[in-house]
Amino acid sequence: MFTTSSIIDNLNNSEGLEYKKLCRSLKITKKSDKDKLDIALTALEKLEIINKNSDNEYTCTKDSNHIVAKIRCSSKGYCFAVREKNKEDIYIKENLLNFAWNGDKVFVRIIKEGYRRRSPEGIVDCILERSNQILLSKVETINNDIYAIPIDDRILSKIKLPKEDKKYTYNPENKNVVKVEIDRFPIGQEEGIGHVIQELKLNNDEELDTDFVLSKSNIVKLGNKNLIESKKIEKRERIDLSDKNSYLFKSWNSDSSPMLPMIQIEKAGKSSTKLWIHTNNLAERVELNSKKSLETFINGFESLPLLNNWQNYLSEALRNASEFNLGEKNEAISLCLHLNSDNEITEWSFHLTLVRCSLIVGSDHTEALLSRKSKTRITSRLLKPIKEYIEDLDEILEISTSFRQRHLLEGKVEIPAPLNKIESLDEFFIHNPAEYSKGYFEPLIKEDCQTYLSPILHEANLIWFKHSNQCGLKSAGYYLKGLDYINANEIIKYSEFIDTNMELNEDGNLSFSQVIKLCADDNKKRILHKLLINEFKENEVSLISKNEDHDESEKLFISPWTMPGYEFTNLLNQYTIFNMIINGKKSRKNNANEINIVESNSLKLVNWDIFNSSISKNIDSLFNKFVIDKVNEYKYKVNQYKSNMISIKKVRKAENLLGNIYSGLILSVQSYGFFVEISEINVEGLVHVSTLNNDWYEYRSKQNLLIGRKSKKAYKIGDKIEVQIIKVDILKYQIDLELS
Repeated sequence: MFTTSSIIDNLNNSEGLEYKKLCRSLKITKKSDKDKLDIALTALEKLEIINKNSDNEYTCTKDSNHIVAKIRCSSKGYCFAVREKNKEDIYIKENLLNFAWNGDKVFVRIIKEGYRRRSPEGIVDCILERSNQILLSKVETINNDIYAIPIDDRILSKIKLPKEDKKYTYNPENKNVVKVEIDRFPIGQEEGIGHVIQELKLNNDEELDTDFVLSKSNIVKLGNKNLIESKKIEKRERIDLSDKNSYLFKSWNSDSSPMLPMIQIEKAGKSSTKLWIHTNNLAERVELNSKKSLETFINGFESLPLLNNWQNYLSEALRNASEFNLGEKNEAISLCLHLNSDNEITEWSFHLTLVRCSLIVGSDHTEALLSRKSKTRITSRLLKPIKEYIEDLDEILEISTSFRQRHLLEGKVEIPAPLNKIESLDEFFIHNPAEYSKGYFEPLIKEDCQTYLSPILHEANLIWFKHSNQCGLKSAGYYLKGLDYINANEIIKYSEFIDTNMELNEDGNLSFSQVIKLCADDNKKRILHKLLINEFKENEVSLISKNEDHDESEKLFISPWTMPGYEFTNLLNQYTIFNMIINGKKSRKNNANEINIVESNSLKLVNWDIFNSSISKNIDSLFNKFVIDKVNEYKYKVNQYKSNMISIKKVRKAENLLGNIYSGLILSVQSYGFFVEISEINVEGLVHVSTLNNDWYEYRSKQNLLIGRKSKKAYKIGDKIEVQIIKVDILKYQIDLELS
């Protein structure tokens, strides 16, 4: 089904399209769909968003005063149109939303410029794309009509339901919310219309939690028909490394977890080493150059953990063909790093290879290897069966540690992963070596072998940015700004966590690592980590090309490709690497001197277009703003889903402990109350200011505390208090506490 956004995108990517060509681009054949297209085109013309030229071709208006933005609403009814590239948000009054909902992509027109500290004001002229096709709702009767009331209070509409859906009327005892499919969105004076497609009775039924949270995060549950299938790969010349030992480091417990690369180590001389990273060869097996493939990927760009397994964005057949299994030979796309005696990378090269998995290294192995007192004696029952591999594994772990130390010296930050005490969430907390949306690292810990895979993959992903950038090739990746300094105003908030003996620099800043070191208490340090994580903004995927103006002194660029089985950005970059290896031009036209473009020592010599026009066109069809925007939209949903899944399981845990009293530590203070962590059961809840009935409390934002007017009793971050669990709300993932 086409959207207004897809019409605009097709017109933006062309010099002009006449009606029939536009229909072909949008894959519209039915008369009913053409009628809808006619209505959309007429409306867009009247809004002066598009126009029709003398050749009857539709084009986008170049000087349109409309701005593309996304609607963000708060539960209090404040709505803003959020623009890209850190531009100022536009305030939208509720009556000027024109039924746009939270998350919708819209065209906004500014009607009042901002001044002083006030945001500009605007009006939604056109909804380009709806973010919600399914709404989680409560069914209620209003004036004898049946309505779905969204449980997300940021959606400011109700949807009319057929009379027969009255049977789903909300019952607080059952907590029976429903999934409502939208048949018609509200428009003008017409109400929205929909129908119930599923009822979820959440009261004491944890089986439905995954379905509920996926739906609330607007993520489709993928079936096999929604997944990309595998194609046969052609016979190509490959380096046969199957007689060498390759190691797969795996902590994830589920068989359906994302596919991981393998590591191979090889002595290249007395003072040099070859470190190979072998990645699953998905770029050879996935057909990326068809619109059908891209439309399929839009349903899921990333694999995500469920409670007992994973939802993969690739089909089981594709995984079976590409996964590295113990003792089996597999085709791979590999990177060879040349290291000197200080484990510094001196050269690199990309290759098609044939490899074999010799050992699956588990966290029990790394724990035993790193806990032993002597490297010469092997006494552990876990290590004796793998005695022949231990020398290789020791060296891989040493290289990984060296890489991480170098990253930290360059200013990167480590923050431990939060503690987990809920067994069903284990897969959520095992380190993901392909995660780059955070601005910090998780530390290397011997109890999780995937943390040691992470620094090696980080280097491999940094290298693809350097290689592609020098060769003039597009890549998709992240601008990793991180966080080097905390401002003094922020330090005040955390003053109860850190020692008073501190020295700020002349700008009133303290380095991030210094803040952590100044916190001596382990419990407080853990909570300080949690608070400081909020200072990092989520990194988004961006298109990276050589023509861009990159200030490398401020930003770190990384183009991930080593885990294509995890998400689409890795697959995109691996696809370019694969094409560089098999289709890349090795010299200028009529030049007999070929250069091996897969090697690092060739980069300064490449001054021609590596791909011909056909390959470039295929690459450009994937590396464009539309695709990257969709990837980021999905990544945002997945991050919300993961956070909400953890929250609902904590609420379920607290639900069984109602009335119990625990010691807690205040995490943050707001005008409406303060959040408390109960470390004993690893949950957080809110003590609302209305429960503090012994005084009138006012919020002092500069000191970040609540203080009683009469008693002068203050509540601030870091205070230890006794609290009782008094209420939980599954639908809002909320735990209410009160002082005991």
